[in-house]
Amino acid sequence: MSVKAVWPQGNMALLTQLEADSISHTSKGELYDLYRNCSLAVLNSGNLTDNSQELLENYQNFEIDVVRNERGLKIELINPPSTSLVDGEIIASLQRHLYSVLRDIVQISIYQDGMHQLIDNAAAHGQEVNRQELITNGIFHILRNAGVLHSNAEPNIAVCWGGHSISKEEYDYAYKVGVELGLRKVDICTGCGPGIMEAPMKGSLMGHVLQDAKECRRIGLTEPSIIAAEPPNSMVSELVILPDIEKRLEAFVRLGHVLIVFPGGPGTAEELLYILGIKLCTENRYNPMPLILTGNHKSEPYFEALDNFLKHTFGSEISRFYSIVIDDPARVAVLVKEGLENCHEHRTLIHDSYCFNWSLCIPQELQTPFEVNHASMAALDLHQDQEPWKLAANLRRAFSGIVTGNVKEHGIKLVQEHGPFVLDGDPDIIANMDQLLRDFIKQGRILLSKRKYKPCYVFAQDQKPQAEKDPD
Repeated sequence: MSVKAVWPQGNMALLTQLEADSISHTSKGELYDLYRNCSLAVLNSGNLTDNSQELLENYQNFEIDVVRNERGLKIELINPPSTSLVDGEIIASLQRHLYSVLRDIVQISIYQDGMHQLIDNAAAHGQEVNRQELITNGIFHILRNAGVLHSNAEPNIAVCWGGHSISKEEYDYAYKVGVELGLRKVDICTGCGPGIMEAPMKGSLMGHVLQDAKECRRIGLTEPSIIAAEPPNSMVSELVILPDIEKRLEAFVRLGHVLIVFPGGPGTAEELLYILGIKLCTENRYNPMPLILTGNHKSEPYFEALDNFLKHTFGSEISRFYSIVIDDPARVAVLVKEGLENCHEHRTLIHDSYCFNWSLCIPQELQTPFEVNHASMAALDLHQDQEPWKLAANLRRAFSGIVTGNVKEHGIKLVQEHGPFVLDGDPDIIANMDQLLRDFIKQGRILLSKRKYKPCYVFAQDQKPQAEKDPD
């Protein structure tokens, strides 16, 4: 048995007894499994995987414990992955990420308890609670506690979304975009996993080095079930774990100033539908939120498929909300700089914070956690007779469920035990989803591993996995 110890620094060097007990292996705290799994993912930073079940099975003998002693707090790692060690010591960046996990898992508990207390207190006094404001304020508290909100900094964060299952050419292109952004001293925020989430961070770091810039921020936002499936890439300098996927998505759009979408799969489609759902709300029509879709020439079919899906589902006018740039990293960087300038001007005009977009209206349907199971997936409203932003919100949930069934431990188990999720809706919408997902499968954009993909979904019109149908 191998035991290694690290000592948290700063405000995480001390925990209350209740906080320490909640994540302690010795006391069997209620948050221990969550804390262990997220810590294991961090210690596997840089290792390529997209299957949380496989990761957990490979390290069944790994344990972590929190020990309170006379000097504060000590973290004991029992049988940590060998790749996390150099000369018997945990790599420094991984130690920093371990502190982030400790901070955010404790914060998640505080956030949830505080939310319930506020709601209960209001109900006891017969008062209405604005849940949207509560959620947004909770996200602000988590980001502020993590130290990623810089009040004295002008808008400068480009959020980069995209997939982990990409080609080398697509990775290289995203890297080049990152270099162009770094040369303009633009900071990067991604989902912190492999592939597209790593490439622009690495490129931006190089661009900053070429400009002799003192700091290059590389922020990774994740959530417990995602980090277990996709360990942080080695480029992440600031790691934040949000309570769930919806709060992670809201953190992206409130923290970031410009959004860039690279090639990806169902998870990227989920992110794109999330931001389009926000843009489709009339309350946000004057809130600048530049959205750029970009990739190299070989990824052009991906964007054609995505563009066709959106236009056939929402109408051709949906394209006014985004720009598509093919094989032109410098052009992307120029558009990002223009977007940052517009954001700066708008926030100054309305006196909104540069570091957190308070003025953005996010409907509760896009904030409320979607519990993925067979009943909730079958009940999704995938019909045209609703406001466009609501349709986007429901489609976002559908793709979220597909991601869950593909890579998240509890989703994989649900599909193994009860079969694929069933989706139903208007024939045109279902046909559009079918075509997009089949394009993703043909292009190999579903899984990072090379194993044959067995769809975790079927459509009610055809109780047969779509990948098994003849594509013609």
